[in-house]
Amino acid sequence: MKLGIVGLPNVGKSTLFNAITKAGAEAANYPFCTIEPNVGVVTVPDERLKVLHEMYNSKKTIYTTIEFYDIAGLVKGASKGEGLGNKFLGHIREVAAIVHVVRCFEDPNVVHVDGKIDPISDIETINTELILSDMEVLERRIQKTTKNLKGDKSLQKELDLLNKVHAFLGEGKSARAMELEEDEAEFVKSLDLLSYKPVIYAANVSEDDAAGEDNEYIRKVREFAATENSDVVVVCAKIESEMAELDDDEKAMFLEELGIEKSGLDKLVQASYHLLDLISFLTAGEPEVRAWTIKRGTKAPGAAGKIHTDFEKGFIRAETIAYDKLVECGGNLATAKEKGLIRSEGKEYVVKDGDVMHFLFNV
Repeated sequence: MKLGIVGLPNVGKSTLFNAITKAGAEAANYPFCTIEPNVGVVTVPDERLKVLHEMYNSKKTIYTTIEFYDIAGLVKGASKGEGLGNKFLGHIREVAAIVHVVRCFEDPNVVHVDGKIDPISDIETINTELILSDMEVLERRIQKTTKNLKGDKSLQKELDLLNKVHAFLGEGKSARAMELEEDEAEFVKSLDLLSYKPVIYAANVSEDDAAGEDNEYIRKVREFAATENSDVVVVCAKIESEMAELDDDEKAMFLEELGIEKSGLDKLVQASYHLLDLISFLTAGEPEVRAWTIKRGTKAPGAAGKIHTDFEKGFIRAETIAYDKLVECGGNLATAKEKGLIRSEGKEYVVKDGDVMHFLFNV
């Protein structure tokens, strides 16, 4: 899973990236200090794996991972190549979802590229560049489809939809805010439009606002996000930076002292799973315990294929138990079988979050 972190220069984007990935990207107080996207791979926190590890005394514990791409600060005119914009837009095209860092704090020592704090204006600046880039893509596609229509009248429906999306973008709205039928959504997704990518708005706040009520800036971001069904996560990049140097126990104490329930990374991971409609199933035993990320709605053979393509090709059945039921039995599979908690699931079974699975296959 690849997430691209974007934002105007000096909103705390690279600071947040450094903190959650400990990758040490340059975080200087001037625009364009990030040109190539820095990449950081983070493990997805999952308490269930710790419990299973202790239960089975496993040799290895393998968490699922997320790749964060720190994409350089976009500015007005990026879609026309301003500030090396085309390169940055190309990097955004490669990610599954966008984490859009928005400045929701006052600090006279950190310059704002537009000279004022206005999160909605910041959001619209970046969205406009993505929309303009998408409109160019659509114009080329419309031209091609119009030409092909002369020999194939069945393309009329496609052309109508392309024009509909283009007109919507022309109103300054992102493609993800459109209400589309299921088949229309599939087609629009295939166009790989930047403004159709799902977004998490990361409202970067000051230390004083990190554990408190939403400030006026956050409220505005939430209102805007609601218009396009996007998620909002409140983070304090400065606090995340301080926590990056601590071990797990120290982090927990630090958060407790500040009255913060979850770290920014935990909140981002949770939001990205929700946004991309992902779940995790687990495999457990003495050699290793491991989490595997799949799309919600995946059937058992598809989940087996995440482990190995042979598992999917020769799928017979999946011995499955819910994580909490396994814990109740202390990890003892014999006890779980006696209680009828281990289910034998076939090809049509839709995997649930927290299923602990053992696949039987034959190739």
